[in-house]
Amino acid sequence: MSGRSGRSGPKRSAEPFIWLGFSAGGVVAALAIPALLFLFGLAFPLGWIDPPDHAHLDAVVTHAVTRLALLGLCVLSLIHFAHRFRFTLIDGLQLRRYDQLIAAGTYGTALVGSVLAGYVLFFAI
Repeated sequence: MSGRSGRSGPKRSAEPFIWLGFSAGGVVAALAIPALLFLFGLAFPLGWIDPPDHAHLDAVVTHAVTRLALLGLCVLSLIHFAHRFRFTLIDGLQLRRYDQLIAAGTYGTALVGSVLAGYVLFFAI
């Protein structure tokens, strides 16, 4: 006996995990990116805060934990972009009939961007 009654169970979907990535990407993008832009775009160049010297910044960026954190920042931000752009095209431009193509394009772009970010962070630096 298989243990299943005559009813079929709920349909399994990857959608909750995609929404989880969207949410995490939104939080990371909202908190980390503005802080980094403030530091490296305003505070250090304008002299509000003493900038780190090259050796210190190089030591921080080449550390494995920092690279993993930067990779997480890139990957989650790209997933957030892909999900938001997908539903902008589907709902905003009424392109629901192209849902599968749009999903493949947006999430494929996020995947390619994530692989490129990983390559740059772990092999090009």
